[in-house]
Amino acid sequence: MPDRRLHRGPHPGDEDRFAAPNVPRLRAATFEMSWLLGRGYPPKGAAKLVGDRHRLDARQREAVGRASDADSVRDARAARELAPERVAGAALAIDGFNLLTTVEAALAGGVVLGCRDGCFRDVASLHGTWRRVVETDVALDRVGERLAALGVGAATWLLDRPVSNSGRLKERIAAHGRRRGWPWSAETERDVDARLGASAEVVVTADGAVLDRAERWLNLARLVVERDVPGAWILDLAEVERRGRSR
Repeated sequence: MPDRRLHRGPHPGDEDRFAAPNVPRLRAATFEMSWLLGRGYPPKGAAKLVGDRHRLDARQREAVGRASDADSVRDARAARELAPERVAGAALAIDGFNLLTTVEAALAGGVVLGCRDGCFRDVASLHGTWRRVVETDVALDRVGERLAALGVGAATWLLDRPVSNSGRLKERIAAHGRRRGWPWSAETERDVDARLGASAEVVVTADGAVLDRAERWLNLARLVVERDVPGAWILDLAEVERRGRSR
């Protein structure tokens, strides 16, 4: 069935499955899955063990899986993350779909996950196609205005060529940048992850596989959502650990 959504907001049932009474077990499941990952359990096996134990539905399991990381992975990513004040004048390589869909989801009231590695991630998936929604241009504005405030240099948006409509989004991003006077370019790439992983530029993504290879990265989705999307629905699945460490 074609995707006819006008917004990238919450899925049916999200208000119940991610409601306050369910948050403690989702956080517990995230901690437990991360513990298992740190001891060599394969992700699928760990997800099934934890999901079955906490009686999570498919979308809750997806959220927990996106939020979970072994301690060693979390710490290695943190060591290569750049603080926002350190990117002035830097050139960025942006994982376009990854960044844009998260900001779109936040603007539309969709759930945004606060994950163990500090990244913000949505619970959506492109499934091979991207469709412009009401929030698309607003999301581009929020990102561009935040980058301008940080004083970054040129930004190259990289879009997965196999994803349907990537060419249209490429033109939209480039036109948006020209209209606002931002030093943007946009390209479609057959293997965006490989290019980002080998990039000498500051990488913008929340994709774990890319973060594990990037030399330097900026947590831009979190920065934009926290500072520029007031009222965003942020579900922090690592909060219980942060509270414990602060005591």
